[in-house]
Amino acid sequence: MAAREVSGGNVPSVREVHSSDGTPIVYRTFGDENARPLVLLHGWAQSSRCWGEQVLADLGRSFRVIAVDLRGHGYSGAPETGYDERKTWAADVDAVLKAERAAGAVLLGWSYGGLVICDYLAVHGPAGIAGVVLVGAITGIGRGEAGGRVGQAMRAAMPAAMSEDPGEAVPALGAFGTALTGSAPAGSAPGRGAVSQALLGTSLSTPPRVRAALFARAEGNDDLLRNLDLPVFILHGTADTVVDISAARHAEALLARVTTSYWEGAEHGPFVEDPQRFVTEVTRFGESV
Repeated sequence: MAAREVSGGNVPSVREVHSSDGTPIVYRTFGDENARPLVLLHGWAQSSRCWGEQVLADLGRSFRVIAVDLRGHGYSGAPETGYDERKTWAADVDAVLKAERAAGAVLLGWSYGGLVICDYLAVHGPAGIAGVVLVGAITGIGRGEAGGRVGQAMRAAMPAAMSEDPGEAVPALGAFGTALTGSAPAGSAPGRGAVSQALLGTSLSTPPRVRAALFARAEGNDDLLRNLDLPVFILHGTADTVVDISAARHAEALLARVTTSYWEGAEHGPFVEDPQRFVTEVTRFGESV
């Protein structure tokens, strides 16, 4: 299905495509239309804005960046059901890839976005995908899934972060604070606090029912990772308190073609903590596959 142009003319452009169940999936594109596609899938209760406009622009110098709003998030549709269905998440990604004719794409998933990548690969296989980047990502979900082990900040926020009561949800989501952005080092440029507030605003604008529904599933992907014949780059902060670093170590142990970058002392949002390093490492991997 062809994408509908919501805005365009100058890069970036905003586009919309409908998934298999009719849900509109909205995404933004940056960079040369003829460059290798780099598809960015954000995390729980976030949107394509989470990456930061400068990171998107910088990645757009080397790739055709396709930054997706997952269903229920950002400007994409928020249906009542479908969040616990692997085939639905896979169909969302497939619709975007087909609309953009994104052969040879690199799929990059942050946090919950890593699970969505696994959903796509489990349903559609690796054909047409050049590589995968997992950033602070989970690859499984549910009790006992080592690939979905969360950290202290995430555990502390639940279940209040899913509540419809602002008095419960706002403090719980706000407590993420530096868990998403990292602590600003002394003498660093200002702005980290503003980013943290923007991410909080995005979390609050994600409907509570969607925040809850994303966790109402159980999925393991160990066999998928063990048999995956694609190059995979794992980027994870050692101090991540949202997705525990053991989740990354678990995926690393299963994957046959894997390279890693563990950022000492970094939290859950490495693209916020050190945008230039993030762009450099992702670009290096993307150009190597």
